[in-house]
Amino acid sequence: MTILVLDNPELIAKAAVASGFNAATLLAEGKRPHRIRFHYGFNKHALDSSDRAIIRQHAVYLCQCPSASVRIHGHSDNFGAEDYNRFLSRQRTSAVARLLIEEGVAESRVLVASWGSARPFTTPDDRAANRRVEIEYLTHDMAKAL
Repeated sequence: MTILVLDNPELIAKAAVASGFNAATLLAEGKRPHRIRFHYGFNKHALDSSDRAIIRQHAVYLCQCPSASVRIHGHSDNFGAEDYNRFLSRQRTSAVARLLIEEGVAESRVLVASWGSARPFTTPDDRAANRRVEIEYLTHDMAKAL
């Protein structure tokens, strides 16, 4: 069995459009956006315009589904001091949380966790893949327990 894994946002977007994907339909049907991982450049914490657009789609979904909450996980690569890496991952989570809250999601439904380089997505040498933020959806009961 061969499995093709696409982790290139531009390639995924082109494939989705080619297959007839329409974001307006997705939001109208109330389905959660599939993209939950956002990657960053070296020493960066600002979101680009395409990332902000997808996070706004998450905000629309969260506003339509009041029983759902999210935890935003911020990560960095292993380059540099770990204190700075945790600081950078906090800036990344804060940028995503701020955008969700600005778009109408209640602050109590947005939890953040900043891991620095402690939880790499792949090998520590694959720095570009490890500089990321991930959005994890939680049920209301799970979010209250946290």
